[in-house]
Amino acid sequence: METREPVYYQDVERCVDDLVAKVGKKIIMAVPLAVGKPNHLVNAIYRRLKTDPSMHLTLITAVTLEKPSWGNDLERRFMQPLVERIWGDFPDFDYIGDLRKNEIPKNFELVEFYNKTAQFMNCPHAQQHYLGSNYTHAIRDGLIQGANVISQLVAKKEIDGKTFLSMGCNPDTHLDGAEYIRASEGDGIPRAIIGQVNGDMPFMYGQAVVEPGHYDMIIENPDYEFKIFRAPKESVSTTDWMIGLHASALVKDGGTLQVGIGSLGDAIVAGIMMRHTENEAYQAVLSEVGIQEKYGKLIEEWGGLEVFDEGLMSSTEMFVDTLIELFKCGVLKRKVYENLDLQTLLNEGTITEQVTPEMLEVLLDREVIRPQLREKDVSFLTAFGIFKKGVVLEGGELVDGEARFSADLSDAANREAVIKACLGDSLDKAVVIYAGFFVGPEAFYETLKALPEDQLKLIDMRSVAFINQLYGDDYQLRVAQRKHGRFINAALMAMLNGATVADGLDDHRIISGPGGQYNFISMAHALPDGRAVTMVRSTRGSGAKATSNIVWQYNHTTVPRHLRDIVVTEYGIADLRGQQDHVVMTRLICIADSRFQQQLLDTAKAKGKVPADYVIPEEFRNNTPERLEKLLVPHRRNGLFPAFPFGTDFTDEEIIIGKALKGFKSRANKKVALGRDIFKKMMEPIPDAARPYLKRLDLDAPKTMKEKMMQKVVLLALEGTKAI
Repeated sequence: METREPVYYQDVERCVDDLVAKVGKKIIMAVPLAVGKPNHLVNAIYRRLKTDPSMHLTLITAVTLEKPSWGNDLERRFMQPLVERIWGDFPDFDYIGDLRKNEIPKNFELVEFYNKTAQFMNCPHAQQHYLGSNYTHAIRDGLIQGANVISQLVAKKEIDGKTFLSMGCNPDTHLDGAEYIRASEGDGIPRAIIGQVNGDMPFMYGQAVVEPGHYDMIIENPDYEFKIFRAPKESVSTTDWMIGLHASALVKDGGTLQVGIGSLGDAIVAGIMMRHTENEAYQAVLSEVGIQEKYGKLIEEWGGLEVFDEGLMSSTEMFVDTLIELFKCGVLKRKVYENLDLQTLLNEGTITEQVTPEMLEVLLDREVIRPQLREKDVSFLTAFGIFKKGVVLEGGELVDGEARFSADLSDAANREAVIKACLGDSLDKAVVIYAGFFVGPEAFYETLKALPEDQLKLIDMRSVAFINQLYGDDYQLRVAQRKHGRFINAALMAMLNGATVADGLDDHRIISGPGGQYNFISMAHALPDGRAVTMVRSTRGSGAKATSNIVWQYNHTTVPRHLRDIVVTEYGIADLRGQQDHVVMTRLICIADSRFQQQLLDTAKAKGKVPADYVIPEEFRNNTPERLEKLLVPHRRNGLFPAFPFGTDFTDEEIIIGKALKGFKSRANKKVALGRDIFKKMMEPIPDAARPYLKRLDLDAPKTMKEKMMQKVVLLALEGTKAI
């Protein structure tokens, strides 16, 4: 890609002036999903089009993040301190406020290929302009829409006296998009690539690093610096923990891991970490729950229960914060290299990362290098640390400073001299994590910034075209790197035919998007030793309102039945690959909640899909949430299975208040009973146990009748969850 000198801007409005002059008033701008959006630039263009009807902006993106808001004074008292502490000066996007009010101007279109989950299901603009793309096709489809501007936040760093920029959290689609724009510059269509520097963005390595000339325009002004979006941790429920434990036993030592965000993602990583750091307790729980007994053969073939000796590498579109915990505790440590010959030899165990004379002999025997070393042989040997840095080929000789040696390694004496003088210590240019984007809590970003450079360089931020698929000139290398790939994602529902639902409803409303889920499941089938694990909570709702997520049929599909593989619920593992329909259905029924098993079985029998004499085995007839809760009680007393296994940005009081207020909402429609309870509370003293919560809400000393009423509501809410 040609290097050029960008134009720098301290004023975002001047940047917009020049952008309009360059590409015209019809701007079709692609910006990254989630964190990497250039907030100030997007807002400046949006504000201008609201006063200039001749302008038009199509914004192609995904997952527009926004600070939480509140609807009443009590919610404000709870949320405002949280927002100020966690999200700080993060500037919200103006278009989101208008979108929520259904006041989007006619000269603006928001086109997202993945919506913020369940946030815009009743928003006509979001539903009408949704772009149904797999993640690997997102930039292609954005270009089909006519994208003429690509922009994102970037980090900046001086390396050896030279300025570099990093796409930080989002090289995912923009590496490919920028390549297309540069390759299309001769077609007469004006386009622009714009970066906005933000000092809070971690500087990430790999292909995310570019020279400033990668961009046409760069916005850089301390006044535009802000905290990139923080995503606080969700609590991990008993259901999540049990799903995580089952899935963790399917991960093979020496393999590859992909996992998504959210409490289910946290649960699988926590299960893997427990397996590695508390193996005795881990195996005891799996034995007690019956996982070993029921699925021992499957686990032995495809996973394991022991600690991770060889370790894992991760190739994941989303670099979730919990992967850093696996990195720090020694689970993520399997190094891969971007050379097929080296990777093949490592996979075989023929060589190790330690550079030895025997490694050089193997490379000669396998004809990876020639005995009479060529320029490309020496470049390969020095690039991967087999030869020391600085060794070069000059005039048929190897030169190391003042020392010179023949490049002919067929001479035994000369080869010994070269080995003694030129050999390095260990392989270089290793990668442990390939990722396309990231978003996480405060601690995650700070950890990335604090990592020593040699460790940070083990994380290679890449395009999703590399991570989410095997296709490409380096197909064989990708296969070799991703051995024993375990691609673990979540779905909302599983049909008895093995198809899963993750992104939409049967009335065509979109909940989120397929993202890379289809890509990873397809890849799992393409890899000789890959498996796709889909995590599904067996039910949604609670009590009498509980509904099964294992269903006979649903009129929307994210992953079709012919790609069915492994489905995991809190009650077990259903291995569906290569199985006949009646086996698929009965295995899914066995991991459904027992309240719904018979109905599912009756339907399957009535449709002729399951033999009439089939009976659910006894060991699967007690799939109840009460049984799972009871199983974990003694282990929780010993500190296992916490609600926040990786910490939280919330204080203890905030966790309890949040849970109490959420639970109280279900009672709010019973106004007569609620009014009676509040009046009764007016007559009672305030329990001492409630005072820390009231103080957090500034309701410990109410001054008005409204504040007194809110205080009593809080007390009722706390009582409802037995917090006081």
